[in-house]
Amino acid sequence: MLNNNKKKVAIIGASGLVGRTILKILEERNFPVSELLPIASQKSVGKEITFNGVSHKIISIEDALAGKPDIAFFSAGSAVSLEWAPFFVEAGAIVIDSSSAWRLDPSKKIIIPEVNGSILTKEDKIIAKPNCSTTQLVLALYPLHKEFGIKRIVVSTYQSVTGTGKGAVDQLMNERRGVEGEMAYAYPIDLNLIPQVDIFLPNGYTKEEMKMENETRKILGDESICITTTAVRIPVIGGHSESVNVEFKEEYDLEKVRSLLSEMPGVVVVDDVQNLKYPMPIYAEGKDEVFVGRLRRDESNPKTLNMWIVADNLRKGAATNAVQIAEYLCNNNLI
Repeated sequence: MLNNNKKKVAIIGASGLVGRTILKILEERNFPVSELLPIASQKSVGKEITFNGVSHKIISIEDALAGKPDIAFFSAGSAVSLEWAPFFVEAGAIVIDSSSAWRLDPSKKIIIPEVNGSILTKEDKIIAKPNCSTTQLVLALYPLHKEFGIKRIVVSTYQSVTGTGKGAVDQLMNERRGVEGEMAYAYPIDLNLIPQVDIFLPNGYTKEEMKMENETRKILGDESICITTTAVRIPVIGGHSESVNVEFKEEYDLEKVRSLLSEMPGVVVVDDVQNLKYPMPIYAEGKDEVFVGRLRRDESNPKTLNMWIVADNLRKGAATNAVQIAEYLCNNNLI
């Protein structure tokens, strides 16, 4: 942080996986918090969480609103964001929302600071954070799109159970131990994979798949990009992985691709197949970078590249990106 003016911070959904990770990252990055207002469901009110070594009682969303925070991180789902975010704006807060509630609203911006933070202004009061799978995809593709122009993207995802929440992690661990418990999914997840992330839509795609397609075009500012996605849930904790086939408008040089990715803030190239080095969730877990490897030409289609992208979905995919938006606002005097 360059600007140390302290802010009153509310976290709506503070007891969930993303909310707890936001708390952790605010601590790690020494975000200047003057007062913390942690909010969770009514059944959690009065319970305590620890932030910077100090216990804080969870309060109701009404009490947090009365507290008039400067920044409100929403990580409690679309319904809560749609209902409450406007009230927090009226109370003087800037809302940074992790749900899908506002992402495709034409009047709202979806922000990855390294990609399009520069489009933020003081007039932006509700700021959407992209879907976790979209974030890592776009961060890696952005420098390549600027250089070569993207024509078409084909993505298959391999998504961590942490993207569903604590109940899914509990299901995986229970199954691994042979213990019966509540099911977050319709099927077992241990020793299995489920080719469904979120609900199915009338076109046969899932909501997650359509999020990635629509959000990618909006963030890159190019509606001409063709993109198709298959999203799959796998029994992994550490992060989301993506197999990406991208067709460019222009010819590309593979070494130039490596150079562009290596120079992109927030991206780390791990691509040494001779020594069996490539990105994996087990190494991405707990880190904020997006890792890219398996870079190679698609020998079946000219101007087309294959790549493998991995990131911790709870961190850069969600919480870290949200905190980085807040940092950008502070450091550029937009709040």
